[in-house]
Amino acid sequence: MDLFGRLADEDDTPRVALFVDGPNLLREEFDVDLDDVREAAAAAGHPATTRLYVDEHATPELIRAAEARGFEVVVTSGDVDVKLAVDMTRFAVEDRADIIAIASRDTDFKPAIETANACGIRTLAIAPGTHGRSDALRNAAAESVTLDE
Repeated sequence: MDLFGRLADEDDTPRVALFVDGPNLLREEFDVDLDDVREAAAAAGHPATTRLYVDEHATPELIRAAEARGFEVVVTSGDVDVKLAVDMTRFAVEDRADIIAIASRDTDFKPAIETANACGIRTLAIAPGTHGRSDALRNAAAESVTLDE
């Protein structure tokens, strides 16, 4: 069974689009491992995309480490929220995934989660830990996972 209680086999395994908010998740106080984030999303199905969004201040070491773990790294100038939310919404309205997963603690993504829900896409909120969990994201998403619980 998958995260949503469905029996899954090779033919009907859901496609999961994972969007990671780097600046809000990869903070020293959370000590988040990108492998744990990817595994939390993979528990729901096969990856349709696995993206880490960072700003122009991201170190080359972080970018290389994320790419080595299978993430597509999207570098934005300034705040990553708009690009990430637009990409999430596009995946939902274009039916490019069966499940949209957001790893963040930022409530700015609540409208994108609600849009995915309205499109009939399952949603998953991944929090960096109890301290960094957003109740708004957790309540808007169909399912939620808190790392280190």
